[in-house]
Amino acid sequence: MFTKILIANRGEIACRVIATARKMGIATVAVYSEADRDARHVLLADEAVCIGPAPSRESYLVADKIIAAAKDTGAQAIHPGYGFLSENEGFAQRCEDEGIAFIGPKAHSIAAMGDKIASKKLAQQAGVSTIPGWNEAIDSAEHAVEIARNIGYPVMIKASAGGCCKGLRLAFNDKEALEGFTSCRNEARNSFGDDRVFIEKYVLEPRHIEIQVLGDAHGNVVYLNERECSIQRRHQKVIEEAPSPFISDATRRAMGEQAVALARAVQYQSAGTVEFVVGKDQDFYFLEMNTRLQVEHPVTECITGLDLVELMIRVAAGERLPITQADVQRNGWAIECRINAEDPFRNFLPSTGRLVHFKPPAQDLQQGQASLAHGVRVDTGVQEGGEIPMFYDSMIAKLIVHGSDRADAIARMREALNGFVIRGVQSNIPFQAALLAHPKFVSGEFNTGFIAEHYGKGFAAEDVPHEDPDFLVALAAFVRRKSRERAAGLSGQLPGYAVNAGRDYVVITLKPDGQHLHTPVHVDEFVGETGAARVQVGDKRYEIRSASRLNDICISGTVNGGPFTAQMERGTPRNPLALSVQHNGTRIDTLVVSPRMAELHTLMPFKAPPDMSRFVLSPMPGLLVDVAVAPGQKVQAGERVAVIEAMKMENVLFAAADGVVAKVLAAKGESLAVDQPIVEFAQ
Repeated sequence: MFTKILIANRGEIACRVIATARKMGIATVAVYSEADRDARHVLLADEAVCIGPAPSRESYLVADKIIAAAKDTGAQAIHPGYGFLSENEGFAQRCEDEGIAFIGPKAHSIAAMGDKIASKKLAQQAGVSTIPGWNEAIDSAEHAVEIARNIGYPVMIKASAGGCCKGLRLAFNDKEALEGFTSCRNEARNSFGDDRVFIEKYVLEPRHIEIQVLGDAHGNVVYLNERECSIQRRHQKVIEEAPSPFISDATRRAMGEQAVALARAVQYQSAGTVEFVVGKDQDFYFLEMNTRLQVEHPVTECITGLDLVELMIRVAAGERLPITQADVQRNGWAIECRINAEDPFRNFLPSTGRLVHFKPPAQDLQQGQASLAHGVRVDTGVQEGGEIPMFYDSMIAKLIVHGSDRADAIARMREALNGFVIRGVQSNIPFQAALLAHPKFVSGEFNTGFIAEHYGKGFAAEDVPHEDPDFLVALAAFVRRKSRERAAGLSGQLPGYAVNAGRDYVVITLKPDGQHLHTPVHVDEFVGETGAARVQVGDKRYEIRSASRLNDICISGTVNGGPFTAQMERGTPRNPLALSVQHNGTRIDTLVVSPRMAELHTLMPFKAPPDMSRFVLSPMPGLLVDVAVAPGQKVQAGERVAVIEAMKMENVLFAAADGVVAKVLAAKGESLAVDQPIVEFAQ
């Protein structure tokens, strides 16, 4: 067994590998870019080596620097994680040539299966059903349009070396094929150093279901059941679960056996994933094989009780798999939510900056722990006070829950999301909460088009209706009352000016348009019981008990005997006196005041925000890679105006209305701040 390994990655997957290595008694070496100098994986590792500037093409993608770091530190093996060089056969071969074990498949397997064009041909030869398409590299956007027409729209445009859902577009017409090919090619070149792109038919109403396989150097291969990955936004996985609520045992077995046959065909060693697209009649087609550890591997670990990272390390060290197919378990239900630094209320644009507060929910399952026990697990590569840089992907953490069945897992996940505190950057937690509460998700009736169908026009606060809005009002009144009680108990107050906690309040729910909602409430304390009160909202009564401190963002307790977890915070960007309440994805901003103050509040004038409709604003921090217009140019609604690159993704900005460009306010190559004006249109 190895005594020291190097992790050629960053973020949560680097921390995940370190956790298992530590459990196995193996020393670890982290590599990091200048942007990651204070990152969590650097602090957790036994040693750390800087490998270059922030851009991944100058650090995490430079094989020479990683090999040199391994040699300099005496690491005997390299774990590539996912992304970066994890599916680069040249890097795997280089490790072998240098006498360093690659904790992953052999180079020939990566070459055969990591290349999406070659893997599809091999799958056909192995008798695996495949989707119709063009399996040769495409040299131009015009050629791509011609091929797409011949196959028939809709089509999927994919990077041959793609992974982690980068370099992938869906096209329904010639225009989308032309633009999708160009963007896909650029993303593939920037992310993988390989700009080959191919096209295949897109199966309507598909499910994305993948099979986890595991092989060793002794010819043993098993499959570890499936993962349901159909909840996707723009082909990026959002929620994953295991098992799938859709397929039968017979389909599961057939998919698993095909996945194993494919792995055997390339003498596969290590963990890998065979992805299938599954139709409404449970007919399935080979999509691609990821020759690495998947982001969503924790849900498989939960239901099987296996540590996939440990098994990868043992296989790389030459050991036999300790299990046969008959030993593979399927216990309970696991769900994973990807918590990303993006703003769901601004079309999911990336959000970068410092994590002012970062407090995950309480965990009873840890990284690297293979357990069948039901509970909560958080895999993350960040910590409070750390930075979310613009140079890499937007993932903050993976939130994983394991329940006795699917309903139990959904309930656990909703409660865990309520207790996940992230401040300083925006996150997609409200969106995740909305998905988990959606009736179609709860029933398991969904496909990969679920998000596009139900949130096709974007995501708004109204998309997260609370099952009991009055509870949020009651909670605001409860916290305000407890704050007033504490103030009333302070000694040394001047006679006649002492604070009176009061019992009658008005909760003013603040609205952006100034149409605020006033709700009278009455609060009674329980005599002799601190941290408890009875709140009357209309004809509803809420008995709330909580031992949380007033300055805690996360507040937990019971309401009418049932448990709850919510988030409370004083001050908003528009009103420092406001009290915000968040629960089950819904947020309200309130003022809790006396009835007289509520009367006076109605007399306050409403200040409308300035009209910025004449400007094209940068919706995120990022690099301005292109400005497609010039002063004096006539622009039509929907026309391309600018392109911003952030977190390895290109974000195209379009004109919202017809107009004439008055000024271009930012130059190509400029680093932009959020809401920075790029183009001004004439009035």
